[in-house]
Order: sequence, then C-alpha cells, then structure tokens
Amino acid sequence: MTTPSPTADTGAELLPIATPARTRAALRTLIRPDRSLALTGLGILVAATAVGLLVQPVLGRIVDIVADGRPAGDLTLPVVLLVAVAVVQGLTTTLGLTRIARLGETVLARLRERFVERALNLPADRLERAGAGDLTARVTGDVARVAEAVRSALPEMARSVLAILLTLGALALLDVRFLLAALLAVPVQLLTARWYVRRALTLYADQRVANGAQQQQLLETIGGAVTVRGHRLEEQHTERSAGRSRKAVDLTMRSVNLVLGFYGRLHIAEYIGLAAVLIAGFWLVRDGAVSIGTATAAALYFHSLFGPVNAALVLLDDAQSAAAGLARLVGVTDLAELPEQPEPTAGKAAPVSVPRQRTASSEAAVTVHEVSHAYGPGRPVLHEVSLTLKAGEHVALVGTSGAGKSTLARIVAGVQQPTTGTVTAPASTGETSVVLVTQEVHVFTGTLAEDLRLARPDATDADLRTALSTVYALDWAEALPDGLATVVGEGGHRLDPARAQQLALARLVLADPALAVLDEATAEAGSAGARVLERSAEAALAGRTALVVAHRLTQAVAADRVVVLEAGRVVESGPHDELRDADGPYAALWRAWSGSRTRAPHP
Repeated sequence: MTTPSPTADTGAELLPIATPARTRAALRTLIRPDRSLALTGLGILVAATAVGLLVQPVLGRIVDIVADGRPAGDLTLPVVLLVAVAVVQGLTTTLGLTRIARLGETVLARLRERFVERALNLPADRLERAGAGDLTARVTGDVARVAEAVRSALPEMARSVLAILLTLGALALLDVRFLLAALLAVPVQLLTARWYVRRALTLYADQRVANGAQQQQLLETIGGAVTVRGHRLEEQHTERSAGRSRKAVDLTMRSVNLVLGFYGRLHIAEYIGLAAVLIAGFWLVRDGAVSIGTATAAALYFHSLFGPVNAALVLLDDAQSAAAGLARLVGVTDLAELPEQPEPTAGKAAPVSVPRQRTASSEAAVTVHEVSHAYGPGRPVLHEVSLTLKAGEHVALVGTSGAGKSTLARIVAGVQQPTTGTVTAPASTGETSVVLVTQEVHVFTGTLAEDLRLARPDATDADLRTALSTVYALDWAEALPDGLATVVGEGGHRLDPARAQQLALARLVLADPALAVLDEATAEAGSAGARVLERSAEAALAGRTALVVAHRLTQAVAADRVVVLEAGRVVESGPHDELRDADGPYAALWRAWSGSRTRAPHP
C-alpha cells in the first residue's frame, strides 16, 4: 500500500511513497532469502557481546583483590582472563559484523535491482507527470541514503541492541536493585526517542521531496538553457532555483537543530542513570549487600551502556532518513507492480484494462481492440481505437500534432498501458517480441560494440557488422578512431543525431523482434539526415511487422497501409494512393505537406 502521490511546488504529481507497514513488509521480503545468514550473524554477535560482558566482573574482582590487600600474584588470573576476553570478543565480533555486512550488501543489491527493473517498467505518462527530478532523486539520493544505513548503521545497530539487552541482564545478575536504578534513565530516553521520531520522519520525507523539486528545477533550467536564454528568462529561472535551494537548506537546518536537541536530551538521561547506579552502589556496599568490586562492576556496566544506547538512539537519525528513502523506493516498485486504474467517467463505467496477450497467428500479428487512454481525468487522448496489423505489414500512423499517434504507438509497444481495451501482440520465438525506437535515442556509455550488444549480448563482431551494414552505418562505424572498440556516449566519441538513430536501428536488427514500432524515429536528423535514416529504417523493418509514426509523409508513401488519427480516433485507413485520391483528411495532409516541400528551398 502506498500513500497518495505528493505534489511538489513544481506542480508535478510526484511518485507515491509506501506506508510504513508496506515498507516493513517489503523489507521482510528482501531479507527472507538470506534468513540463515541473518540468524548466523546475529548468533555470533550475541556470543561476542556475551563474552565482552565478562570484562566488568573481572575488573570488579581486581578491585576486590586490591581492596582486600591480597598478594599481587592473585591478579595474574584476572589479567589473563581480560586478555582472553579481548581476543575472543575481537574475533567473534569481526566474524559477526562481517556476516551482517554481507547480509546488508546482499539486500541492498537486491533492492537496487528490483528498483531499476520496476522503474524501467513504469508507464511513460506517469514518469512525465512526476518529472525526471523525482525519479532521479530516488535513484541517487534515496538509494545512497539506504546504502549508507546498510553499510554503517545496520551492523552498529545490531551490536548496540544486543549489548544493551545483555548488559541489563548482567546488571540484574549482580543485583536487581542495580537494574532498577539504571532503568531510571529509560523514561527520558524513550521520551527523547519518541520526540525525535515524531518529528524526524516527516522532516526527512519533506527534505527528500524538496531535494527532488530542486533537482527537477535544475534539470529543466539546464536542459532548456537555450530556450531560457532566448526568452531572457535567466533571472526567473535563477530565482526559482534559488528558492527551491533555500527550501532544501531550511529543511536541512531544521534537521540539524533536531539532532542537537536529541543529543542534549540523551546526555540528561545518562547523568540520571549513572547517578542512580552510584547511589545504589553506595547504599548496598554500606549495608554489606555487595562488595566494592561488585558495585564497581555495576557502575562500569552502566557506563558501558553509554556507547550502545547513544549509538542506538543516534542511529535513529540514519534509520529515519533511510526509512524515508526506502519508503520512496518501495513506492516506485509497488507502482510498477500495480498499474494505475483509471477513474470511471461520469455516467459510464470504465471497462477494466486487461494485460497484453500474445498470439502466434500468421494472419493478424497485432490487434488493437477498442483501446482508449487518458492522461488523468478529463484528459482523453485515444477513443476506442481498433486496429489490426497483418503479419509482415507496414502500417504508417499519420495525423496532426496531438492526435494520439505516439500514445497509440507506445501502447502497441507495451511501454504504455491503455486505460481501457486490449492489445494482442505477436508471440516471440526468442526473448524479444516488440522493439520501440523513438526520436529520443540514448547512446549508452561504453564501446560501440557494447552499445550494440545491449540488444543481443551473445552477438559476435560479425553479427554487429552485419547489423550496421543493414542500416547503412558500417562505413562510418569502421571509420571511428577505434572502430567498434571506440568509446561512445557520455565522455566518449560524440555521435550526431542521425548516427545515434542508426545505432538504435542496428540494435533493432540485432534484437530481431516480430514487431517493430518506430515513433518519429527520423525526426531529429534534419532534412539531409532524414533521407539517410528513412533508407536505414526501411532496411531495418524489412521482413517484419511494423507500425511507424510518420514524421514525414514519404514514410506513409512507402507503407503498405496508412492509418489517419484525428483527436484520438481512426478516421481513415488504406493505401497511400487510395487515401490521397479520396479527398479526405489524409489528402488534406498530403496537399499541405507536399505543397510546403515544393515551396521550400532545396538544401
């Protein structure tokens, strides 16, 4: 279960945050495969802590020997015991902490893998509503905060809690009155913890939201720097960035003040408890109930609690921050597991969206049945669209901007879930049945060969060259400084938009899907590059079923069939020549497009 999505002051609908109960359940699920490792590590730490508790009574014994004026030789055995305790405790503590650390790293790796897997499957429109900053903050800041807690807080917390419980037990064994005296500090400590937790959880959650809003603003400002300068909006964007930075700093300072108040209250509890144990020891020694050595051991026991008690309570700071980060990560994984269901429109019950089905039919490779989609209440994009693609058929989607072409393409590709309706997609004999290529192509950091092998990890160099040759990219690829071994992407050799798109088309060839969906895949290349890319796209699509969102109507001419969308509805469908001569919406688009090309100067 997740809490409703908060809204940052950017106006974005942020991704949801899991409730505490759901977060704990997710944590148990993550730990469950490694229960034996957890139990073994915990058992070893219990043994190490128990051995360490022998130090105080041994020191008390030394005090009694000295107080009674016994020979120096009587100190030999206690000293040897202290050395033995130190060695055994050191070895067992190291072994126990190593196992706990291994548990933490294993769980952290599992969390990261699950988060990345689920984040990649989030509906595209949901990410658009949240903004890139929110997801970026979660995948960087929140994961880092949880990782820090796992690596430092988890082992220390486990050791501290065990030390507290066993030390209190040891105090009771010395004399239950020592335990009662020590417990006088507990009310102050519990009130301190409650005071802190009630404020920290919401404060850290607000801090993470503020950091996400800050990152979103920076991404928008830097990403749109050309537009910002072109419209002379530098001052406004600088002020927005400064305002969101001030909010993040203010929340950080509030958390600092909270921690300082937390420490101050802990010191008061320490003084109360130690004074009570010393007074109890004085009375018990005066009455002959215990020896001076026993009273000394009791005082040492309580003093030894300062470290673990303070560590456990101070680690609440890391725990609360990590819990807030974990809740944000679990919120994303839950959102990916449970696709959002649309709100029914007034007066009409919305049909339930069903999962994409698979078919091996040779007649109908893809069937879209009464698919509708809305980006939130009152924002419909598609209206009961039905469409069938035959095996091997190339269908071009055309229409004016906002007609719903890209939305339909993403639904057919499986990237976007429809609000209502069904999509029957092709069955796959391999791992990939559908591949989507958009105009926003990412070149991954690494060698060109590694980038290509993302589509097919077992591809040989000969396979890579064949794929590049298919899309007419082999010549420039081999002309790179190191050929296929050339590092591309961030910090590497820069590929222009046309080459980056050819790289994406080569990956499509390597993946060899039954269905290829191209969403304006040649739009970023410019006029000259578009002609090259259209030839590359045609070669990449040869022999497979394809749905192409046509940025240029030359792609519609080459298609087997053209489907025209208007305001989210299919208004025409047929071959290019037939629609051009029908004097309908497509004919109007063709006249407008071909007329503008006639008037435009040749490059």
